[in-house]
Amino acid sequence: MSEKCKQVEESHVPLICGLPDDLVLLCLARVPRRFHHILRSVSRRWRALLSSDEWHSCRQLNNLEEAWIYILCRDMSGENIIYVLDPDPERRSLKCLQPMPPACIKNRGMSFEVLGKKLYLLGGCNWHKDFSDDVYFYDSSAEKWMEAAAMPTARCYFLSATLDDKIYVRSVQGSNSGPEGWDIYDLRTDRWSSLSDSMPTVDFEKSITFEDKIYTFHKTWYDSRHARMYDPSSRKWEHLQNEFVSCRCGPTVALDGTLYMLDETSGTRLMMWQKETEDWAPLGRLAEQLTKPPCHLVAIGRRIFIIGRMLHTVVVDVDKAAKVGGMLVTSSFEPKLGGVRGLEVLGCKTIAI
Repeated sequence: MSEKCKQVEESHVPLICGLPDDLVLLCLARVPRRFHHILRSVSRRWRALLSSDEWHSCRQLNNLEEAWIYILCRDMSGENIIYVLDPDPERRSLKCLQPMPPACIKNRGMSFEVLGKKLYLLGGCNWHKDFSDDVYFYDSSAEKWMEAAAMPTARCYFLSATLDDKIYVRSVQGSNSGPEGWDIYDLRTDRWSSLSDSMPTVDFEKSITFEDKIYTFHKTWYDSRHARMYDPSSRKWEHLQNEFVSCRCGPTVALDGTLYMLDETSGTRLMMWQKETEDWAPLGRLAEQLTKPPCHLVAIGRRIFIIGRMLHTVVVDVDKAAKVGGMLVTSSFEPKLGGVRGLEVLGCKTIAI
């Protein structure tokens, strides 16, 4: 009871004595994101403020949001590590997100997704456990790991995608004995639901989300490649016959409604999907000594970040690239990793606060 009374008393104490809370919010919202951990340590009210929707809305409405890149990696010892990269050209600082949940450190075959301000690690397997139904998330506002509702089916090396504050997961042939169909996690309720269908997800290579639909890419035993599109609104699958199937050639990212792909089949070329002609158009070629495939793509503003082995990063300004043909003009950097070697990038996501 005394603890509750203390919290009630603190809720009536102004954020800064002598100033209305609305004005304090406008002032604190202008503090750069790299200093937010200091603001959280001032008081419980300040910590609660930085985790609130009011705080995020204020930064968003005043164009103060800063996007950081979260990079899931595996080191030479087989342990998983998550690095956080501040992509600001003046800093480009890198830090290790520690500690990870112990159950995830040695896992392989995990899914890596983002919903809102939360980073999720789902499923996986290791020497001690064939398949896992565990779901952990990192709350980037509170800067701490927590456990979410477990998946209905234990999974490893499975398909996953995010749409409308939901995570869609589905088995891949041979990954486990789970049912055909989707398990769907709802961020708002922290609950899972299941949706069955008759479409088998076989010979899976990759999946992407684009224009509120989920695309899956497959390779058959006789080397024929094909793709399927799932529309959650109609709950129907559609086979794709056009050049969109070529999306399997490399990592992709959507930027302002346009899909970009890094073609890694012969050197590295940045390609752009053209809806009118249903074809891929080359935006430009990148210097082979800069990119270190296999790469992953994320977009911030009008820039595409191409992140390869050892976190070597190439930055492409899409607007500038569209004006210059041939070799793309880029900037690049390689963060200092403090002696870490053989780092493999497993996935990249962005979270803006």
